[in-house]
Amino acid sequence: MAQIIKLGTERKKRARAEKERTAQSNRVKFGRTGSQKKLEKTKTKKAKAFLDAHKVSKD
Repeated sequence: MAQIIKLGTERKKRARAEKERTAQSNRVKFGRTGSQKKLEKTKTKKAKAFLDAHKVSKD
């Protein structure tokens, strides 16, 4: 005898699995680790400080 399943539940389960696959591919494409973000922020801050320290005044 066949097993009885709820179609709504199966549809939702399939939709969740599809969203997870999409999310995984987006993580690979666009995601950066926390350390990468921190490194970029630190480099930007250091470059800005360097440029600010070497500005030529119009006196």
